[in-house]
Amino acid sequence: MSHALHFDLSTIEPEEGAPAPDRLLAGDPRFLTWNLEEAGNGLYAGVWQSTPGTWRVIYDEWEYFSILEGHSILTEDGGTPVHLRAGDRMVIKPGFKGTWQVVETTRKDYVVRF
Repeated sequence: MSHALHFDLSTIEPEEGAPAPDRLLAGDPRFLTWNLEEAGNGLYAGVWQSTPGTWRVIYDEWEYFSILEGHSILTEDGGTPVHLRAGDRMVIKPGFKGTWQVVETTRKDYVVRF
């Protein structure tokens, strides 16, 4: 058993998804998620991609991510919009509420801890 995880998307099929209908604000965003790690202890890692659109987000978990490509705008309720492009990294803490707007199809890698 290896104790290292290589982010090789060619070895798995992505899961398809979309924002919950009650959170959708604009567009018709579609998600692809390559879950590379589901440790069973609340830790997840992988790659996520979305087409353009806007939806409400509510985080109950910690998430670290790095934008690989595209352009998104993340706005916390009452906060200033943050433009995210390739090379940008962020940690979102539990309790974050706001909107995620994908301007150009965006891909990020992530690590989530519940």
